[in-house]
Amino acid sequence: MKYLFAFVFLFSFFTAWAQVTVDGRVLDARSQQPLEGALVSEAATGTQVLTDAAGQFRIVLASRFDTLLVQRVTSHQLQKLVVPLSGKPLVILLEPLAVNLQEVVVRGYETRRPLQETAGAIGLLSTRDLERFSQTTLVPALNTLPGVRMEERATASYRISIRGSSLRAPYGVRNVKIYLNEVPLVEANGTIPLNMLDPGLIGNIEVIKGPAGSVYGAGTGGTILLETAKPIESSVMAGGQVGSYGLRRGFAAASVASEKSNLLLRFDRQTLDGYREQSAMDRKNVLLSGQFFPNQKQTFSFHALYSDLFYELPGALTREQFAANPRAARQLNKDQNASLNVEGLNLGFVHNYQFNDRWSNTTSLFGVFSFLNHPFVTDYERNVNQSFGARTRTTYRTRVASLPTRFTLGGEGQRRFVNARQYVNKGGTPGPLNYDDEVTVKEGFVFGQAEVDLPASFLLTLGASLNSLRYDLARVSDASTNPEGYKQSRSIDAQFSPRVGLVKVISPTLSAHASVSAGFSPPTEAEVRPSDASINLSLQPERGTNYEAGVRGSLFNQRFTFDVVAFHFKLKETIVSRTTPSGVAVFANAGTTRQQGVEVAAGYAFVQAPKAALSLLRLWGTYTYNRFRFLDYQQNENNFSGNRLTGTAPHVAVAGLDVESQLGLYLNVTANYSDEIPLNDANTVYAPDYFILGARTGFRRTFAQTWHLDLYGGIDNATNRDYSLGNDLNAFGNRYFQAAPGRNFYTGLQLRKSF
Repeated sequence: MKYLFAFVFLFSFFTAWAQVTVDGRVLDARSQQPLEGALVSEAATGTQVLTDAAGQFRIVLASRFDTLLVQRVTSHQLQKLVVPLSGKPLVILLEPLAVNLQEVVVRGYETRRPLQETAGAIGLLSTRDLERFSQTTLVPALNTLPGVRMEERATASYRISIRGSSLRAPYGVRNVKIYLNEVPLVEANGTIPLNMLDPGLIGNIEVIKGPAGSVYGAGTGGTILLETAKPIESSVMAGGQVGSYGLRRGFAAASVASEKSNLLLRFDRQTLDGYREQSAMDRKNVLLSGQFFPNQKQTFSFHALYSDLFYELPGALTREQFAANPRAARQLNKDQNASLNVEGLNLGFVHNYQFNDRWSNTTSLFGVFSFLNHPFVTDYERNVNQSFGARTRTTYRTRVASLPTRFTLGGEGQRRFVNARQYVNKGGTPGPLNYDDEVTVKEGFVFGQAEVDLPASFLLTLGASLNSLRYDLARVSDASTNPEGYKQSRSIDAQFSPRVGLVKVISPTLSAHASVSAGFSPPTEAEVRPSDASINLSLQPERGTNYEAGVRGSLFNQRFTFDVVAFHFKLKETIVSRTTPSGVAVFANAGTTRQQGVEVAAGYAFVQAPKAALSLLRLWGTYTYNRFRFLDYQQNENNFSGNRLTGTAPHVAVAGLDVESQLGLYLNVTANYSDEIPLNDANTVYAPDYFILGARTGFRRTFAQTWHLDLYGGIDNATNRDYSLGNDLNAFGNRYFQAAPGRNFYTGLQLRKSF
């Protein structure tokens, strides 16, 4: 990746021979993220320093008229930057000219290395990638990543799966760990409230596929790292969007930024009447976030996110109902006013400290609070959730037998509590109390990792984590009638999850990697205590071992990029769901599954010339092949061994075209294909394959240097295909299908004034 350097000439009133200390930060101009490891040097004497994890540097110059040279630490050529200096700290923005995997620094596995030096399958979405689509949902952006499938069963009712990990969950996100600004994003019942986040808040996404137990603890599916957008300048911003099916979205934001700090306040609201009956939605978000850089050694950051979400549940349809009218809702859902109301507060505080060139520490504290009011078809649930926790890691850089080595040691722990009360649902109002439960979950793990730069451009990573979990359940509504037995507990023995990764950097534009990792995923509280009033403490954790190998790089002067990985994952005690006659999802272990696959991502930039009239013309695509099977699955008298794994498509392909002009016009086209999906463990019912097409076009331009405009419009499902994006698996009464929206349009405007 080559860089242009954006800078402002600052005039000095001091003499040229006066020695001066210069402070500054180096940032990626597109993502606005700090660039660690950028080399800042003085031209005449060769004095040089490296930027730290916060992108900060300090260098002593002999004169204010000296020349600074800035480059990324790679084998590529040095680029020069002449920076007349003043007493103010510098902010240097590096603008990428080409896609170069050697320069894409990832946070996954805590390596902070370029993607090309990372042993693992990682998917990356930048701000530019997210802005290819409507900002009403993250679904289309995440579904461009091979091996990742995000579903929307109803408006704002999400499920996400990495390599088939959690599509069998009835709701929410499980078996995948998600972090927001280095803070775990989790509800007290163990599910992930991804629907609480407005997509416009997110600036960058990293997806680690497969077990990442060496640094992120329990989770066989993978890990998703989310970062909110961070301002680098003082500005005010506002925008709005309208579209089909009653879509209305608006936001307003203000930020204050300086060399030592930044602060962002943003409000988002989105409402939707819905494509189907009983599928309206109303979501409000308020985000306050900030970063402080008091000195070269430390960084403080925080976020406080308030969410207020309401959405209706239309329910699943039979194949006949879906064919007759996909926009219909299940009558019982309408009669019971099935919906979800949830208010939540997510608080996070992160402190980074660079003790010296060798020692550094990052510690985060977090709290999650929510109140859920949920009239469902079979009951009425009112839950109060709270979760507290902390995460810390310490890194030590040294040499072992003359080999550069980095050790990381850390831990994470959290205490979650939920008071869950279930009532009879009388048409959307609570009736008599069925039960009152109090559940406490204590979960934690410690982890260690060593990274060694071996001879011949090999990089070795060794890591492991030790995980523990305990449930304490009290059915307080039974305390008077069952004083000895209303309390129950379950402890899961400490689980050891190791990981070994090896990378061979073949050339500056080509590398190969391989890894072996073990994962462990305990049942969530929502699975141990489903909505049919049962408590299933016999449910076992999922355990699995993953083998994978891949190659990534670029050709033809970095115009063609590719990333190919193959994996073999064997999962034991796989948790599957089935629906009871009353419509409640319950869970059981289903023996062993074998999940094999290939994931491919590639792109070719026919035009990549920022100064030309046509600045970008790029064609890209991703392909996922899954061969997922039950190995030994006996359910009562039925033997499903050898059947395809429920809820996963064997072939998925996505293709895109990106066009940008210097004038500011742009076009993004995306096509998605999904093969048929088995909807029950017996493999007797399938969701048909589908092909959908969408596009966004617009005009982005900066006026008078401080006004930034983005005027856009788009279409989704241009072919108006009837398909089910989210399916109910093993559904009672053959109610499998949740219709996705038909052809729909949107248009919007975003305006920012910078100071």
